[in-house]
Amino acid sequence: MELRILILFFSFTLFLVGCTKEVKIDIPGYEEKVVIDGRIETGMPPIVLISKTQDIYSPTTLDAFLNSFQSGAIVTVSDGTTTVVLDEICSDNLPPGTEAMAAALFGIPEAELANYHLCAYSTFNPAIWGQVGKTYTLKVELNGETFTSSTQIVAPTPLDSVFWVQDPGANPGYGYSWATLSDPAGFDAYMWEVKRINMVNGATKDPAFKATFSPVIDDEFFNGQTFNFYYENPFTWEDETVADADKGFYKQGDSVVIKFSKIDAAVYEFLEKKYMQLGTAGNPFASPTTIPSNIQGGAIGLWAGYSPSFDTLYCVP
Repeated sequence: MELRILILFFSFTLFLVGCTKEVKIDIPGYEEKVVIDGRIETGMPPIVLISKTQDIYSPTTLDAFLNSFQSGAIVTVSDGTTTVVLDEICSDNLPPGTEAMAAALFGIPEAELANYHLCAYSTFNPAIWGQVGKTYTLKVELNGETFTSSTQIVAPTPLDSVFWVQDPGANPGYGYSWATLSDPAGFDAYMWEVKRINMVNGATKDPAFKATFSPVIDDEFFNGQTFNFYYENPFTWEDETVADADKGFYKQGDSVVIKFSKIDAAVYEFLEKKYMQLGTAGNPFASPTTIPSNIQGGAIGLWAGYSPSFDTLYCVP
């Protein structure tokens, strides 16, 4: 009986091997495209970064990233009344007195600006800085091609309140940032960013705002309702000085500035898909995600308007 089972096993194995079929997959070739990453928010100048897509097999070094930025473009922004041609501004060659604003635009600490040759298109002309209720059109002319887009700075919806709650599953003195929102009727979408302003060695703990793990939401499930919700602390995930059990939480005594921005539907669609893709990167079972672009003319990317409101959260019971 055992011999018969052994013969059947080897016969079945040979059958499976004999049925093996070679599968060939045609991978599309690399196609270089212009990438436009632009934003304008209330009270701030527009900033536009222009680069080229990188081959997946190309080096992923900082130099390769910085060298992908495109110079020599003509970039204009209009609000329907005023049209301004943006200047090409580089972080290591700034006009005197503009360092603080450039640090906010680039998201780099002021003391580190000169360490990078990071170039973008912007303006210090306040005539085209963001205003609520206006629609801003973008035109980029580069190497004989023209790319266009438009975005709106919609009216903000401030949070009703913000508060910190000790989390029952965390160590004593650790919890999430909570907020109460009264969402108006109709479509609305939001983005949540934070930075801690605790003073450390004479400077705020976090030099720039950082988005949380899944920072954009729309009101599909809470349209017109008032409700409470919470977000985690994104700065702790890669901080090796924070114990694993305390990651994602704010520590009692933290002071946190919350930047809660309203965004239009096209910006939400892009960001929602972008952060979904980032959250599933490397997962072979995740569904493929196509990130939509609101850039016309063959480029990819996003031209986004934001209308933020700000709150300071003191992490105390």
